Amino acid sequence: MKARGTVRVPGDKSISHRALICAAVASGGESRIRGILRSADVESTASVLRTLGVPVPALSDDLSFEGVGFGGLREPGLPLLCGNSGTTARLMAGVAAASPFASRFEGDASLSRRPMKRVAEPLTAMGARIEFEREDGLPMTVYGGDLAGIAWNTRAASAQTKSAILFAGLVAGVGVTVRELRRSRDHTERMLASLGVPLTVGETSVSVTPASILQPLDISIPSDPSSAAFPAALGTLAASGEVRIPGVCINPTRIGFFNALSRMGGSARFLEKRTVAGEPTATVVVAPRKLHGIRIDADEVPAIIDELPMLACVAAASGVSLDVSGAEELREKESDRISVVVSNLNAIGAEAEEKRDGFRVHGRGARPLRGRVSTYGDHRIAMAFGVLGFLDGNEIELDDRDCVEVSYPGYWSDMASLVQ
Repeated sequence: MKARGTVRVPGDKSISHRALICAAVASGGESRIRGILRSADVESTASVLRTLGVPVPALSDDLSFEGVGFGGLREPGLPLLCGNSGTTARLMAGVAAASPFASRFEGDASLSRRPMKRVAEPLTAMGARIEFEREDGLPMTVYGGDLAGIAWNTRAASAQTKSAILFAGLVAGVGVTVRELRRSRDHTERMLASLGVPLTVGETSVSVTPASILQPLDISIPSDPSSAAFPAALGTLAASGEVRIPGVCINPTRIGFFNALSRMGGSARFLEKRTVAGEPTATVVVAPRKLHGIRIDADEVPAIIDELPMLACVAAASGVSLDVSGAEELREKESDRISVVVSNLNAIGAEAEEKRDGFRVHGRGARPLRGRVSTYGDHRIAMAFGVLGFLDGNEIELDDRDCVEVSYPGYWSDMASLVQ
């Protein structure tokens, strides 16, 4: 199978969420957002903001609206429906904690099982009151109000926890400092800095000084490196050809997949580099290569956490080994991705085993991979194993192809356009 062509993947999901939130609490004019990801998760953030009184229009390739300022959110008369989006629930919990009313967050069955106390703990320490109907997870009610500044150690590497604290401090007008075990993705810091918010950023810490207002933003969302991993994997595993993916965000906290692919012997190159709204971007170019096995340890995981299922499938398709440690966070995603990746690899003829904090793919040589994949409604699982279905000799059946809409509408047509 030859993979050749150019595909522009959708706008970055993480940056899209943050652009909507920043625009919502900005003052002094309209914000303009181009290239936003129009997916189910980002629609959830837009919906929550509308319920809070922000005039967010229907998502489009070029949208503008005026924010309501730090004190302009209104008490919601309905629950804040987060769908399957953990980013929506956690980041908006920070915003709601600084607002003088109660906000009830609800999600679908998958999101309702995912942990929220990691966000509730620092917000409670700042002065909010948060109630759970069960021990953890959604539904969750945030009783907001006057908050105090805080210095918080997340004891992990969680961009969502960090961002919840930063947004709470920003909207409440108090200073906050967040320290992490390892550096997590830093899109919130970059966006706030581009809007004039005073920040001090260290290797594993960030401090925000209170700002009186947030300026409107004008941003073109770069393409999502997590989405770019899938055509990049296809181009690497093909028999011949070259795949180009323009305008991809190459933020150092997000390119772990491409770094790992290069360590395996792959050919990911970054060309046509530029900076967009504080984010470095490039055209990613990949071509087929013979790969070898590698290890991924805890220090590398934050920059590759969402792409580990795809890397596991790359290893299985190439018949090489992959040993991942320090990735226990995978068990708290849309599915238990450690268990789901391993069970599906074994079901289609590869050999893999679970570890407490990761997994091993055993390098037994390349072979046809055939069988039915249970996605558990997880978009990353569907897309990763979907790549395998395009390769010669493989026969992969997915139980749910439509769940990719969460992050990559048009995934199947984009991938098919590269196959020759």
